Amino acid sequence: MWQQNYLAVGGNLWASAAVAALPIALLFYLVGVRRVAAWQAALAALATAVVVAYLVFGAPATVLLSSFLYGASFGLFPVCWIVLPAIFLYRLTLENGQFDIIKDSIAHVTNDARLQVLLIAFAFGAFLEGAAGFGAPVAIAGGMLAGVGINRFQASSLCLLANTSPVAFGSIGIPIVTLAGLTQLPLDHLSATVGRISPLLSLIVPCYLMVVYAGWHKMRAVWPAVVTISLAFAGVQFAVANFIGPFLTDILASLAALVALVVLLRFWQPADAAPADAAVHAAVRQHHGLVMLRAWTPYLLLVVFVLLWGWGPVKALLERVTLPVEVPWLHQQVLRVPPVVKAAAPLPAVFQFNWLSAAGTACFFAAILGGFVLGLGPRRQARVLGETIRQLAIPVLTIATVLGFAFLMNYSGLIATLGLAFASTGWCFPFFSAFLGWLGVFVTGSDTSSNALFGNLQVITAETLGLNPLLTAATNAAAGVMGKMISLQSIAVVIAATGMPREDESKLFRWALLHSLLLTTLVGLLVMLYAHVLPWVVP
Repeated sequence: MWQQNYLAVGGNLWASAAVAALPIALLFYLVGVRRVAAWQAALAALATAVVVAYLVFGAPATVLLSSFLYGASFGLFPVCWIVLPAIFLYRLTLENGQFDIIKDSIAHVTNDARLQVLLIAFAFGAFLEGAAGFGAPVAIAGGMLAGVGINRFQASSLCLLANTSPVAFGSIGIPIVTLAGLTQLPLDHLSATVGRISPLLSLIVPCYLMVVYAGWHKMRAVWPAVVTISLAFAGVQFAVANFIGPFLTDILASLAALVALVVLLRFWQPADAAPADAAVHAAVRQHHGLVMLRAWTPYLLLVVFVLLWGWGPVKALLERVTLPVEVPWLHQQVLRVPPVVKAAAPLPAVFQFNWLSAAGTACFFAAILGGFVLGLGPRRQARVLGETIRQLAIPVLTIATVLGFAFLMNYSGLIATLGLAFASTGWCFPFFSAFLGWLGVFVTGSDTSSNALFGNLQVITAETLGLNPLLTAATNAAAGVMGKMISLQSIAVVIAATGMPREDESKLFRWALLHSLLLTTLVGLLVMLYAHVLPWVVP
């Protein structure tokens, strides 16, 4: 069994952290400065991490190989297994023109591009995040925005930005449930604490979204819609997270936001309403209710299947055929030691091949059934599936490489070394704990994975410093979501969904990075306020 070493460079934490940060720094440099393709940058960062982990931190070659393969497998399943069915479903609606009806139904609610952004990127995207997550919101909402005439770069960037609000409670609360299970903190208290951070962000994001898209002056023209959707989403998000739990937080909050905005638009429309694209507006047709229902059916089936798959009795039944696979040379072969954990313990490495209970399987069944409802037979569906697989070849490579890189960083101890460096900030740790969660989501592309990486570290550090561990653990989840918009897998997914040229990856990354850092800073300042001025806010 190999023991992780967090002070590999001369016994000095900061020198060790500087070396451990080299792969991530290289990743930022290649994507943000040199504009290298995401999959190429990920491979370069992976190679650097292997060299650093093997030569400096002493990680065995078997650990490095197994952890990479474990992470890459996780990237293929379940992550890509969510993305593939989601985009497959979207392409099925394109196949026989049903997506045009979906676009018309949205444009019929309002032909104003700003309100379409609120409806699709924020409200509908949040609903998809709550029901599925793992890339589905930016994939589907990004494709829809591009379809209604929003510029592809804008569609991609706006969906990445809007997806920050719901991620902490995404996939039927999986990030919060994972965090509670790993830290042994009470699930209801942890949900409530995140529910006192995220809703404040949700109050800001719709306005921020409109300013970014249309500018301050044009945002003011739609302020009733911005206020309505912000209050509806944030209010329900707060109430459900605090008084019900994490499982339905996003779903109920997004439904409240959708309904509130649709009701408002029955009585009010902006005076300067303008379509996203004149050609799109000219082509908008009003359809019969049953026609619109048929076009929306695949997405309705998606919601039904995912919720059914997440229902306790059904989930337990489906998980009976799950195949747990202990990763060779890795399962309980790496010893994590204090101060990262309270007591030394081997790290588990069990790949759960839940092929039937996975949310991606629910999405796939929904897509196939939805295709039949749309009148697409097996041959046409198979052709569309093949085209979807070819479309996703490069994004899948990127996702698998990034997740392999993230797992290697974790099992080799590089991530823990970086976490300890953040923890040494003392009184300011609540501020930097936000950036610790941000770093975890950037590297892994998942708030759930970031919580798994840093949740216990946040708790142990808080207890050492005399802070409330609920607050720092919740910060990891609530602030970590800002790293989602710069995650290479998120960027790869939204580019694939909107049809953006791959050479624009770097441009999108640089755009998202500025907004990501700003919003993370705001959450960090809020958490500092909670920690040192308003500690009673935390339950």
